[in-house]
Amino acid sequence: MSLQGKVALVTGGAQGIGRAVVQSLLQNSAKVAVVDLNKACGEECKVQLDTEFGEGNCVFLQCDVSDGDALTDTFKRTVDMFGRLDIVINNAGINNEKNWKKTIEVNLTSVIKGTYLALEHMSKEYGKEGGTIINVSSMAAFLHSPHQPVYTATKHGVIGFTRAIADASTQCDYGVRINVLCPAFVDTPLLLSVEHEDNMGKFVKFKDDFKRSMSKFGVLKPSLIAEGMMRLILDSSLNGAVMKITCSKGIHFHTYEPLSA
Repeated sequence: MSLQGKVALVTGGAQGIGRAVVQSLLQNSAKVAVVDLNKACGEECKVQLDTEFGEGNCVFLQCDVSDGDALTDTFKRTVDMFGRLDIVINNAGINNEKNWKKTIEVNLTSVIKGTYLALEHMSKEYGKEGGTIINVSSMAAFLHSPHQPVYTATKHGVIGFTRAIADASTQCDYGVRINVLCPAFVDTPLLLSVEHEDNMGKFVKFKDDFKRSMSKFGVLKPSLIAEGMMRLILDSSLNGAVMKITCSKGIHFHTYEPLSA
């Protein structure tokens, strides 16, 4: 299994799920742009990856994905550096019910922007060779919780947008497969955000309920999410797929009832 000659861009790539995905991509011989807001974390990540995989295989690009101009520039810098773009993982996400507009900007708007930028650099409609986009949603889109109404809305939005744009890709022959991944609780810094009033506002009172849910459903390792991500990247039959990953069922797919007239 090799992605030799392929170039990937991963947002939120310096920690958690993103970091595990970057690791898997490099193990499969891809070149990777690690995009993250956290400069210290990103630079440390780059040093560790250079040690393991050799210099020249990855680059760290600091970027606030909610800044559309900065995100546009990050895509351009990746292509300028590596000469092409084949895989985009729109993974960056936050959990902030207090500043809910920021949550929408990061979790949904940047995913839409990132998808359109990816298409500009990969779609056959722009004379490119095609590629793969994976947008990260959440099981929160299926099991809503009272303490995360806006987070839940953004994750619903990611699924709806991804399935629709995947259909557009098929009908318009973009040559780009677009899928969505919905993990349950994952062992990342995001889980700690529910402890803080600065993040949760009035919903911080539900933090004990949140912890009980984690105990009930379990917490996934980022490496399993990366495994699911690699399946979506390598299986050329998948487009518009909604992959779920849970402790009870592992990696599986959501199926939708066909609409009846």
